Order: sequence, then structure tokens, then C-alpha cells
Amino acid sequence: MLKRTAWQVYRWLADLLMPPCCLHCGRLGSWLCADCALELPLFTGPLCARCGRAWKGSALCPVCRETPLQTNPIRAVFLFDGPLRDVIHALKYRGGAEVVETLAPRMREAWVFHGMTGEVLIPVPLHAGREAKRGYNQAALLAASLGREIGLPADEGALQRVRDTASQTKLNRQERRANVSQAFMVGTGRNFHGKHVVLVDDVATTGATLEACALTLLQGGAKSVSAFTLARAS
Repeated sequence: MLKRTAWQVYRWLADLLMPPCCLHCGRLGSWLCADCALELPLFTGPLCARCGRAWKGSALCPVCRETPLQTNPIRAVFLFDGPLRDVIHALKYRGGAEVVETLAPRMREAWVFHGMTGEVLIPVPLHAGREAKRGYNQAALLAASLGREIGLPADEGALQRVRDTASQTKLNRQERRANVSQAFMVGTGRNFHGKHVVLVDDVATTGATLEACALTLLQGGAKSVSAFTLARAS
């Protein structure tokens, strides 16, 4: 609680000295204005049919042909590039939670474009300590906002992170998988037997975190697991 309060005071002071402005056009008031949100191009492909990374070859990229993910498919709203990269940084590290509602209509647009389906949206959880410092879980905000747009429930407590893993940023594919192995468990009292669930997160890179979550849900009885993220790293 003390960490959360200190972080919130820091963010308040930072906003006072350097108020948020649109990271695309510079307009004061928020990290992303509604007009610029409409200008961001959707990440429409061509894509690997399974992992959703940019791929112009056959249906599956080389990685999915060799070691296919259980998370199928993974789709994203945007490419993790340009101003969207800065917007996500503001969402995660500068208290820019308001960008989620600004981007909600674009998330619905991409959901429909990619033909996504599911019964429940499940955000990838943060460790309790990291969430307390940040003040929120950005994946939970995205899942709740998307759920309101498309009429699906979002279950924030469906998964719990039981291990405080290191940042994935500087790890390679194998290290990422090892880092998040057995880091998650199904929330108490949750039952996903026979259900098709959709994981929600901010960015998909190698898919290691999504895969660790998916394997936990599949072992818990889920029929299938797909994923929908705000951005896809190239």
C-alpha cells in the first residue's frame, strides 16, 4: 500500500510538471487523443495463421512449424511500432490508463476484422507487488474495456501470477519460456472446463507469457485458448 501511494504521488507530481500530451500530435490533455487513435493503422497482415506475427510465406511461420504454440490464434490490434510503442510505455510506466478507453473502439474493430470468438476474456496477471506499484494491471484494463465493447465477460481473477518473474525485455526466446514456466495458477473457485477462453495482454513478442498462461488454463480444463493483444512486436 505504501509503495502504491508513493508511486501515485510521484505520478501526480510528474503530471503537474509535465502534463500528458498526445504522443502522436502533441495535443495537451492525454497521452493519446481520440483523433490520433483513429489514425493508427490496424495490424492486418499478412500474418502467421497461428502466432499472428508478420509473415508472407505459407500459412505458418517457421517457428510455428517447428514448435507450434498451444495458444491459437494470437491476434493483435496494432504493430508495436511508432507512436503506439510510446503510448504503451505511457500506459505501463506513466500512469496513462486513460488511453485504454480511447483505444477501445479500435480494439473492437480489430476483434471483428480478425474474426475472434470466445466465451470469456482473461487478462494476463501481474505479480501482486508489481501491480501495487503500478496501481493497476494494464491487461485487466484492456480486457474490461474490450469486454464492454464486444459483450463478453472479463475475469480479472481467473489467473494468478504465483512467481515474480524477471522482466522479459532482454531475454531470448528460450530464456523467456524458462522465465515464466509455472509462474501462473488458475484462480480459486474458477472453472473453465470445456470453455474457449481468450487471453488479453498489452504486447505479444515471442508468445512465451501467453503460452505459459494458456498451458495453465488447458491443464485446468479449458477447451481452447486464443489470445488478443493491443500490439504485436515484429
